[in-house]
Amino acid sequence: MLNVRSCKRPTISVKAARYLHSPFSDFMFILWLQSLFQLSQLTITMRSYFDFDTHQTGYRQETVAGITTFFTLAYIIVVNPAILAAAGIPKGPSMTATILTSIFGTLLMGVYAKRPFAVAPYMGENAFIAYTVVQTLGYSWQTAMAAIFISGILFTLITIGGLRQWLAEAIPSSLKHSFSVGIGLFLAFLGLNDMGIVSLGVPGAPVQLANIARLPVLLSLGGLFITAILLIKRFTGALLAGMAVTTAAFLLTGLVALPPSIFSMPPSIEPIFMKINMQGAMTWGFVGVIISVLVMDFVDTMGTLFGLSSRANLLDEHDNLPEIEKPMLVDALSTIAASLFGTTTAGVYIESAAGIEQGGKTGFTAIVVAALFALALFFSPLLTIVPPFAYGPAMLVVGMFMMQSVKKMDFSDYSELLPAFLTIVLMIFTFNIGVGITAGFIAYVLLKLFTGKVSEIRTGMWILALLSFTFYMFYPYH
Repeated sequence: MLNVRSCKRPTISVKAARYLHSPFSDFMFILWLQSLFQLSQLTITMRSYFDFDTHQTGYRQETVAGITTFFTLAYIIVVNPAILAAAGIPKGPSMTATILTSIFGTLLMGVYAKRPFAVAPYMGENAFIAYTVVQTLGYSWQTAMAAIFISGILFTLITIGGLRQWLAEAIPSSLKHSFSVGIGLFLAFLGLNDMGIVSLGVPGAPVQLANIARLPVLLSLGGLFITAILLIKRFTGALLAGMAVTTAAFLLTGLVALPPSIFSMPPSIEPIFMKINMQGAMTWGFVGVIISVLVMDFVDTMGTLFGLSSRANLLDEHDNLPEIEKPMLVDALSTIAASLFGTTTAGVYIESAAGIEQGGKTGFTAIVVAALFALALFFSPLLTIVPPFAYGPAMLVVGMFMMQSVKKMDFSDYSELLPAFLTIVLMIFTFNIGVGITAGFIAYVLLKLFTGKVSEIRTGMWILALLSFTFYMFYPYH
């Protein structure tokens, strides 16, 4: 039996007792309650601002989506500076510029446009600037930044004027859905390449099966298998979990090593910040560069917006994206910011589809991505341990999901089907989203024109076809 009388009563010092009943402790308690109240009010306000109830989502779902999107596209932090180094832009400052541009654009996308899309410097445009504008045409990277800046200003003006929205609404539904299918297959091809399953072939067979007996490839295939099982089991965060398990396997097998330190101060951006050479851009020969950058950004952004929005069920009954001018304005302003920071054209990233598949439906997903980019400024060494073999399976799976839009294409009207088909296959087989979209625009107008269906061509499509034609006039053929 327990002797209650023998139990010692908890004692408290006189000093502590006085503190607990002091005005200061009362003040701290009230301050704590007030902080909890303000935090709860902020939570309620954010739920209302992003309209969680309408979208049937919540903080956990949006956070998982944001983390998934970030780790799927985090490679841009390393790859973009590596490509732009060919233009003479120093890697350290370029990495900082890449991250700052991503933070600016993605945060603006989340807070202003309220869309679950990540924004970062475009792949493709960076190679165009480095290898064509600088190395082939002989312009300095400072002059190339002027083309980015000018295109950003022009995009901002035509977006505010409503021209970009008007042009977007002129695109037929068949082409809009083909963007989603084409981007999905494009992502799938990237995923297969990242996993080491496909590799460059020979001129007669440009792509071939790689050596899949290698340990990294086998681990990546294992990651794909685990991801598929989790998806079938409806496990929340399946893509992110698959990436984490695969990365852990690479660490355990010694294929990747932990960095010596996980923290580092970001390199100074001063060597490239606001180093735009406007005078060098004021020549007739540079007009072609500006037009190329303008058209590439225009079609890439439009195609990605429709492709992602179709998969996220954000399109209305007319297959248009409501308030499309907001993400388009974010794209334009991000491009201006990118040129000032010292990097190339920025826009919506197709890797955002990974987060969308994990349930990302609102701008809160984008805010999570922006926050992780901000952390990446100081923890960039940690990101190097996530190999392409880990996020390749996620991109392959997302490509599969985006194929669903093919059901919405019209297979009975060849004047609708062929342009859509050209859009899809040219995106993949030229490894250029812009080429696929512009080819689709031109083919659509020509087929409608020569089959007596001119009345089906909206005025905006004539303009888009003309812009696409100029794209091929100034395209840097090899």
